[in-house]
Amino acid sequence: MASGSTARTETRSAARLAAMRGEATRLDWPGRIRLALRSAAIVVLLIVFVPLHYLYRIFAYGSPFPMYFLRCVARVSGARVEIVGTPLRRDVFFIANHISWIDILALAGASGTAFVAKYELSQVPVIGWLCALNRTVFVQRENRLGVAQQINALREALADNWSVTVFPEGTTTDGHSLLPFKSSILSVLEPPPPGVLVQPVMIDYGAVGEEIGWIGDEGGLNNARRILSRPGSFPVRIHYLEPFSPEEYRGRKAIAAKAREEIEEALLAALDHPLRDFAHTVAPIRYVAPADRGAPPPHG
Repeated sequence: MASGSTARTETRSAARLAAMRGEATRLDWPGRIRLALRSAAIVVLLIVFVPLHYLYRIFAYGSPFPMYFLRCVARVSGARVEIVGTPLRRDVFFIANHISWIDILALAGASGTAFVAKYELSQVPVIGWLCALNRTVFVQRENRLGVAQQINALREALADNWSVTVFPEGTTTDGHSLLPFKSSILSVLEPPPPGVLVQPVMIDYGAVGEEIGWIGDEGGLNNARRILSRPGSFPVRIHYLEPFSPEEYRGRKAIAAKAREEIEEALLAALDHPLRDFAHTVAPIRYVAPADRGAPPPHG
């Protein structure tokens, strides 16, 4: 007979697999209570921090309250953030792997960084608004005509926030894979703004990466419900790696390759197994999952 902890683990794994197929996660009563309590706590944090933010903006620019708020929301959501290494505080372009919307809460709470994120995230209730509060630059990857406008928005965010984070994999993964980096999002570094450095960042959720990850056909709202209803807490280790000057590399593709190399090395050191192929096709970066590698290549 399986132990209680084993049964709970199997139940969560089954729920995760169902969510990946696009099925709505069914919550038991303890899960519903956790979801309600955490949601209520986030509302309280909103009531406290949002007025403080706008009040601060009356007298000065660069309010710290979005950073404090997102740091608290990460903790309420169950994340226990551990920082490894030292993040640069200004004139820095962070390049990170991507697993969950929790990444944004944890990274913003750790450094106050602004973000570049896919447009779909702006449509997730509450989360999209919170990202915008922190001056996230939402990118429509299929909008080729708006590339110049998006690059200008990136430059403005870098100037205003002193740091910007990008997730060049083009999607979230399971924490055990690392997709090719889409270098077009690094066009803002051609040429690099004066004095700006690039700092690779590796995010590691340990054994719960697959459970936390927002992957497959799961909707954003369902993923949020699933995470906010789970019992206990989970680790989020943010590894700030050695920064480098983008001027030492010839163009965005070389910069992307250098950052990915550093992140891959750090991820391999954190895991107890080699990286594995991501199980889902990602059209924006032309990645084809092993199960689909006999089919016509994706377009996008």
